[in-house]
Amino acid sequence: MEDSTDSTSINKNTTLPNMTFLTIDPSDPFFIHASDHPSMTLVPKVLDGTNYAMWRRSILISLSAKNKLGFINGTISIPGESDPKYMLWQRCNDMVLSWILNSLNQELANSVLYVETPSEI
Repeated sequence: MEDSTDSTSINKNTTLPNMTFLTIDPSDPFFIHASDHPSMTLVPKVLDGTNYAMWRRSILISLSAKNKLGFINGTISIPGESDPKYMLWQRCNDMVLSWILNSLNQELANSVLYVETPSEI
């Protein structure tokens, strides 16, 4: 039987030029656990404008447990776009943004939907 593999397929043993593979320690803030996903609920009640103190405390505890507080307090700086960690930062930034957006009621979420970083919210 003939091999019908086209030139776009990649063999497991193929080394790709200009690609850097990083191993991330689970304690690194850029680490995302396999169970983390964008629609994950981090707080018991969404922020509706009347429950800020409870919501704030809950979101801080949740983000701290996931080692992501630096994305909202500004202690994790944005790597340069040529830095190999930039894509990791972008992925985590977007994950934290999605978690926060999911913890807001629809009206509040719509008002901050287009912010770029969690610290802006």
